Amino acid sequence: MMVVAVLVLARSRNLFGVVVLGGLYSFLMATVLVAMDAVDVAMTEASVGAGISTVLFLGALYLCRSEEAAPVHSPWLPLAVSVAAGALLVYGTLGLPEYGDADAPIHRHVVPRYLNDMPREVDVPNVVTAVLASYRGYDTLGETTVVFTAGAGVVALLRRRRSPRRESGEGQS
Repeated sequence: MMVVAVLVLARSRNLFGVVVLGGLYSFLMATVLVAMDAVDVAMTEASVGAGISTVLFLGALYLCRSEEAAPVHSPWLPLAVSVAAGALLVYGTLGLPEYGDADAPIHRHVVPRYLNDMPREVDVPNVVTAVLASYRGYDTLGETTVVFTAGAGVVALLRRRRSPRRESGEGQS
């Protein structure tokens, strides 16, 4: 279903349909993440990708036209760049261990260190909280800053401007 959603997204010129299909794609991605036992990431994808992003895009669409303008140039160069980037990403994953492999380096080095040293170093009873708030604290702060900045940017873009006459106080009795 995700492939079908992407193919329809790529061909559609109706922006409302694109926004709805984008939200559907995010929801489907969240279900894939749940199946992979990444429930925390799935909750984030569902709330941000399928929820907040869809609402913000619908709000932006309210202020714009509902049909995308026809492209001025041929889309072959961007398509070639996207396919090349996708091929590089797939090539980069070929050296990764199989999903769930118990002998993967992360299970031999990182996980035992977190599980063994976390009670002594952080003194937080929840391992996920200890990793996100302590070991990866700067990373989490950076991600939060990016999301906040993006939200502030969207609010600034969607904010309606007042007419100059109203701001200067003219026309008031």
